[in-house]
Amino acid sequence: MSFKKNLSYKAFSKSKFKSIKHSTYFEVYDELFSKYRNKKITFVEIGILGGGSLFMWRNFFGTKARIIGIDLNPSAKKWAKYGFEIFIGDQSDINFWKKFKKKVGKIDIILDDGGHRYIDQITSIECILDNVKHNGLIVVEDTHTSYMDGFGDKKYSLINYIKDNIDKINHKSHKLKNRISKENIWSIKVYESIVAIFVKSKEKQTKSSPITNNGIDDNAKDFRVEKIKNDKSFRKILDKIKNYFK
Repeated sequence: MSFKKNLSYKAFSKSKFKSIKHSTYFEVYDELFSKYRNKKITFVEIGILGGGSLFMWRNFFGTKARIIGIDLNPSAKKWAKYGFEIFIGDQSDINFWKKFKKKVGKIDIILDDGGHRYIDQITSIECILDNVKHNGLIVVEDTHTSYMDGFGDKKYSLINYIKDNIDKINHKSHKLKNRISKENIWSIKVYESIVAIFVKSKEKQTKSSPITNNGIDDNAKDFRVEKIKNDKSFRKILDKIKNYFK
């Protein structure tokens, strides 16, 4: 099984306390998190349950990392004796996040493995986004709940929220106006059951504007216009596109 080759899986398997992850997650963890290993970072995990994942992340990131856990269950406080910072609170509570940010400061990565309800996932992103450092990450696990019953109104699912933010990212283009964008969301990457939001400070992002290399213009004809002029051909293209949405 290829996932066993991943560094994150090796860190997971070394943890002496129980943790549950999906086999597809380890390749994603390695891809997203490897550049942060052995660096002085602040890593936050929402939903720590049996504590095993805290030790997994310490194994993976190294001793320089500040590992913070968030859970609803007050008994999770016991993990503090192992050198982890533990906060007890509800991730769908805005006031919890206000207090958390004041105490913790800026973070590099937040991993949401909490309640998986849409209100949990979206509230956490909205509340923590301004507290993530430049080139930081917000990663949400188990996003398949967006297609399941029991996690909220599917109209307001995490995945629909992500789709809306994809629209907002593209509306940063100089050609598109009249849509409010979250300026510090640089990009979004979607994996099976995981969504990663890449954060960049607004002032450090390149602004969208047309540029030219000032090369020689040979006045080449734009054949896109000719294609649209041919109505029969254009209808065939439209029929093809409709099939892609089935």
